[in-house]
Amino acid sequence: MTNQLTAEILAEICKHAEPDGNPITLETKLTDLGIHPLEMADILFDLETKYGIQIETDITEAWSDLQNVGSVVEALRALNEH
Repeated sequence: MTNQLTAEILAEICKHAEPDGNPITLETKLTDLGIHPLEMADILFDLETKYGIQIETDITEAWSDLQNVGSVVEALRALNEH
């Protein structure tokens, strides 16, 4: 499940990303992918819908806490386990 969850989150992020040609890894910064706070809100909404969870945070807080792809994966994994 862990690898599947990571792959699904990466796929969702890739829908909104503007990659620079480099591979997207867990260490890739969201800002390097051109993902701004409004797009981050869209990504979080899509993930909430997909996994039937509620991410209780505002856009500003989400943006400051989720700096790279790995932080998004870890945050969702923690919510998904509850």
